[in-house]
Formats: sequence, C-alpha cells, structure tokens
Amino acid sequence: MKKKVVILGSTGSIGKTLLKIIEKDTKTFEIKLLTANKNYKLVIKQAKKFNVKNIIINDFDNYLKAKNLCRKNSIRIYNDFNCLDKILKTKIDYTMSSIVGLEGLLPTIKVIKFTKKIAIANKEAIICGWNLIKKEILKHKTIFIPVDSEHFSIWEILNSKFNSKIEKIYITASGGPFLKKTKNEIKNVKIKHALKHPNWKMGKKISIDSATMMNKVFEVIETKNIFNISYKKISILIHPKSYIHAIIKFKNGIIKILAHDTSMKIPIFNTLYNSTNKTISSRLINFKKLNNLELKLISSKKFPSIRILNQLPEMTSLFETILVTLNDELVKRFLNKKIEFNQITPKIMKLLKTKEFQKYKSIKPNKIQDIIELSKYVRLKLNTLSI
Repeated sequence: MKKKVVILGSTGSIGKTLLKIIEKDTKTFEIKLLTANKNYKLVIKQAKKFNVKNIIINDFDNYLKAKNLCRKNSIRIYNDFNCLDKILKTKIDYTMSSIVGLEGLLPTIKVIKFTKKIAIANKEAIICGWNLIKKEILKHKTIFIPVDSEHFSIWEILNSKFNSKIEKIYITASGGPFLKKTKNEIKNVKIKHALKHPNWKMGKKISIDSATMMNKVFEVIETKNIFNISYKKISILIHPKSYIHAIIKFKNGIIKILAHDTSMKIPIFNTLYNSTNKTISSRLINFKKLNNLELKLISSKKFPSIRILNQLPEMTSLFETILVTLNDELVKRFLNKKIEFNQITPKIMKLLKTKEFQKYKSIKPNKIQDIIELSKYVRLKLNTLSI
C-alpha cells in the first residue's frame, strides 16, 4: 500500500524539492493534498503531474480562477483548511508543512490530527505557536521532525537522548552577504546585494533575514522551543562554508558534529524516509572544507540583531509574535525601498523596548486567534508610527 502524503505549500522551494524526491519514487507515495496561496497555475500543474485529486488555494481570487480552470477535470479545489476532514478520511503517513509566514500556523495546527508524521519547515509557526503545536502533537501522538537544516541536524544528533545531558548547542551561520563588509560599506546597500546569499538559494524575505542575521535569532528561538532548552545553552557560530550545521557538547565530554552539503534536499529526504534504509546520492566528503572550517562565535557588534535574544523570555510568549511581525513588516519596507537596509534592526530593537510591547513577555498564547489578532494589531500600529 502506498504511503499517503500531504504538502502544505507545494509551490515554494521546500515543497518543490520534496516533489522532486517523490517523483523518483512514485510507487511508494500517493499525494492526497497540495496547497498554495496564489500560484494556482503551478499547483494545478503539480496536481496533474502527480495525479492529486485535492487542492487548497488560500487566496480567494486565485481560488476562483483555479475553479474555473479545473471545471472539466476531477481535481477538487477548496479555499480554506476547514475542509481537511472531507479530504483526509483516514490518518495519512506524512505531512510537510512549508507555508511561509504566520499564515502557516493555522494549517499546521489543523493538519496534525490527520497525520502520523509532520515535518515542519515553517519558522513562524514554531516561534510563535510552539506551545499550541506541541499540545496537538502530544494529543494525537503525531511524530514531529524539524526540517530546517540546523534543527534537523540537532534532532539527528540527539537521537532521543535526554536534554539533561546537553551542555551546549551550537548552530551555524554563514554570515550572509555582508560578513566582510564594514558598517560604512552597508549604509546604502542595494536590495540586489542584500539578496545575494553566498551559499543558499532562498526567497527574498529569508535572504534579507540572513543578511541582518535575524534568521539566526529566529533559529535560536526555534531551538529553545523544539528541544526545551534554555537560551543560555545555545550559541551561534559563524561558519562561512555552511558545511557544519550543528554541534552539540554533552556533559559526558562527547562532542557531536553534523555536516552535510548546502542542499535542503538532504534534511527533506531524511524527514520523508526516516527509519528506512533508503539512500540518497550525495557528494564525497569535502575534506578541504573540514580542514578549514573557520568557526568563530558571532559578534553582536557586527550583527546587532543578536542582542534581541537578551530581551526574550524563556517561556513561549506573545512577545515573539511581535518580533516576527515587526521584522516581517520592516523587511517589506526595505524591499519596497521605503527604508535603508541598516535601519531594519535598529527600528525593530527600538519598538521592542516600548512599554506597549514589553507587557506581552508575560502573556502566553492560549489559542491561534491570540497570535493572529496580535500580529494584525502590530501591523496596524506600525503604520501609525512615523518611523
């Protein structure tokens, strides 16, 4: 019997990579559902190629276009995630959650009860709603595997070991496109330069986050949430070659390091084929990179966004939703040429220190709506401020 698969966000880079993997093993997998926000043409093309009968398109206008396009074939088009119980009659084997942004939180939580295993690539969901996700995972006995290369690497190293044995976790950062640039050199940096990541091919938003190093702030929060470990036990290492993804030092003196090529295909493949003997074609070990790792602790002077970690509470709170939303909006302003690159981080740090936002450090999200409503409020508030 084929293993049943759902891909939330199949038109993004993670979803497309997963489909390429499945394409080579269609005898093993049957895709039950694909989803997209606006790219209805691509998701329909994917559905036809993999014989998928169900599609969710979140954007209403594009949902209508898709309905019109598919009126003569057997593909069923839906407009929201309340239809999951109609599509998934029995528990499926694997779900990839790779919808970008806070829009991915609701679908992620809703799909958990329908799947035996969920691989989550959505940073914002884990940062803002981890306590809600974890509750559903435990309730429905769903296996969770992180997809991001750093968190997948930590998960792989730990292999069910107790967190009490961990002395320190190190996640790595390439340093982005401006690692060797001075403050003066990035004052009037152009968008095309900020988007030019040295190692990874990524979307615009995550590329800017990599340049400001906000992506590593987010990844530290994710590490704290997923592995239930204090911020004090997590550090960031600059590693320009992006070959090492995580290092864990255990209290018994053992240090474990996980390396793989700079390709998301490897963690995605391993979330899909976890606990099987399936193999993947990969390059030989790059001893040149291993002999010259250039590892060093990140400098908060060079990357001031790292100082935000000092403001974060140990418990999951609504303060993280404020951080994610502010960053999202200010990155948009930079990409729309409304602010300079070197204004993104200072503006976020200034806003986070306001009394209005500081009070959310002690408030825990109790339901998805708490996060969604606060995010909307922060966006509206930001539009009223002259920054």
